[in-house]
Amino acid sequence: MSAVMLVVGEGLLADRMCEELSSQYMVFRQSNFGAIVPGRVDLALVLHDAWNPIVHQKAEEMFRQTNTPWLRGFVTFGEGVVGPFVQPGTPGCSQCAEMRRIISARDRRELWKIQKRLELSGGMQQEAWASRSGILQMAHLIGAEVQRIMNGDDSYSERKVCFINLKTLKSSWHRFLPVPLCQVCSQLPDDSPAMARISLQQSPKFTSDSYRSRSLDDLNNVLVKDYLDNRTGLLNDKMVNLVHTFADVSVNLPLFEGDEGTAGRTNSYAVSELTAILEGLERYCGLEPRGKKTVVHDSYNHLKNQALNPIEVGVHAKEQYERPGFPFTEFDPDFPIDWVWGYSFLQERPILVPELLAYYSLGGRSQGFVYETSNGCALGGSLEEAIFYGILEVVERDSFLMTWYSQMSLPRMDPASIEDQELQLMIERMRAVGGYDLYLYNSTMEHGIPSIMAIAKNRKQKGMNLICAAGSHLDPVRAVKTAVHELAGMMLSLDEKLEANEEEYIQMLDDSSLVQQMDDHGMLYGLPQAEERLQFLLEDNRPLRSFEEEFKWGSEHLDLTEDLQDILQEFRRLNLDVIVVDQTTPETLRNGLYCVKVLIPGMLPMTFGHHLTRVTGLERVYRIPMELGYSNEPLTAEQLNPHPHPFP
Repeated sequence: MSAVMLVVGEGLLADRMCEELSSQYMVFRQSNFGAIVPGRVDLALVLHDAWNPIVHQKAEEMFRQTNTPWLRGFVTFGEGVVGPFVQPGTPGCSQCAEMRRIISARDRRELWKIQKRLELSGGMQQEAWASRSGILQMAHLIGAEVQRIMNGDDSYSERKVCFINLKTLKSSWHRFLPVPLCQVCSQLPDDSPAMARISLQQSPKFTSDSYRSRSLDDLNNVLVKDYLDNRTGLLNDKMVNLVHTFADVSVNLPLFEGDEGTAGRTNSYAVSELTAILEGLERYCGLEPRGKKTVVHDSYNHLKNQALNPIEVGVHAKEQYERPGFPFTEFDPDFPIDWVWGYSFLQERPILVPELLAYYSLGGRSQGFVYETSNGCALGGSLEEAIFYGILEVVERDSFLMTWYSQMSLPRMDPASIEDQELQLMIERMRAVGGYDLYLYNSTMEHGIPSIMAIAKNRKQKGMNLICAAGSHLDPVRAVKTAVHELAGMMLSLDEKLEANEEEYIQMLDDSSLVQQMDDHGMLYGLPQAEERLQFLLEDNRPLRSFEEEFKWGSEHLDLTEDLQDILQEFRRLNLDVIVVDQTTPETLRNGLYCVKVLIPGMLPMTFGHHLTRVTGLERVYRIPMELGYSNEPLTAEQLNPHPHPFP
């Protein structure tokens, strides 16, 4: 019995495909979805010579009801689009493809507006580039797809779309991932305490001297293939930077609001590209819930027996909230907000966390009381690995801010005492190529997790004078390498920006309220005039300390989970909680990649914009300097460093 084909549409493309398919299949033709669909349809084709978004939405609705697989083809702005092949009941539909296609476009806002207008007007009436030769090429490609589908080609487990330039007839296929928040095919579960519960599992290190459960070689084959595509990718562009001291590669995360760049900085361009992709995925996961649906909306006072008190993770001072034009409102425990489930390792139970603290782009909403950054977000080859690195990032930022606010005169370390040839070569290259000397300080706080504050001091007459960075790791050498790569990413590349905007930064030196953006912090300390603010670290009359003298934390574990448990045990001893929100999305989980947000109440959150400083509710900033011997008594609020921090 011949397979039954349904062709829905009008125009040259639909006419041509009906002619081609009639010799092999039983073909039914309809101009729209108003007619009765045949009882059995093996494959439906929705074909138009123009772009009619509402037709594809109707096709999704109807074919999902009848469980009919279908393929679309249409023409838009001089380009033919074929696909995707949609199988009802599985994620990855035409609307996912449209979302990826539009968001990856440079003119995404305009394209989205056009799509919405076409949905209301019924679609484009005619596409100027829908020539006969172009339509024949599209028909050829669609015919080939139909043959593969009907022959049972299993390659359709991967969703893909073909774009045909109707002027040159050049075509290319592009894979795309289902969109977790798609209103048509999303299958996300509701957030729940059960989903948030974490039971740590073994996570063997892939080599004895690594702190990762999977190597980049293991991920090499999937990262570019699954995530980087200029037309439909979750990440849609990359740039190799040849100016920086080390290998620097950036990738672009396209968002509706604009483009977000993420960088990989290592000693190899190949590794930097993979690292940049992982950074892009981490950023994507941290923007909003894409792995589960938020379902709890209530006030803190109604939920406080099972919820985190936001004051414990730091908020703005009352006088900040009262400033005219301040973008956030004081936390109201009676005001209903959205909550997501996390897991408290100190309490060993699921705990509710304000969504705007768990996903950092949400702080700008009307219900926001702070703006949360990506602080504590981390991606890993296992859940345990992600938690491990999420903790390290919180520790790194906390140690930097603790040092800055209390102006602790940290022990300065001797880079020559580090017995690591690669790092020594990195430091020498930074000096020879970048023209910077490296100053290293032990910023380890009361928990003992090795932390580094690094300052690059320019030896040249021009360019950024000082650049600051930080690192934290159980292996202090790795912490230094992280900091050096961060420093190198700003050397040379920011010199022109400093020169072009020097007057603006000089004004910030006199008026800290002008430090509004992330970049302002680092650029301000590029000014030679700002160097005096770091004299509490830079003064040279202290003896240099060796790494062996300064760092006592040791690890000989072959399983990363055991290192993580050591850290958690130390935090329990200090009565510091570690709260983990699982941000993993279906896109990352397909390759065994997990993403988390780590919150450690009491530790200082990184903020950008001097007006957004958050220390209210965080008594550690006053107490720890005394406990570590940097002051004789607890600090007061008036004693905290009043200047903008130099974290870039």
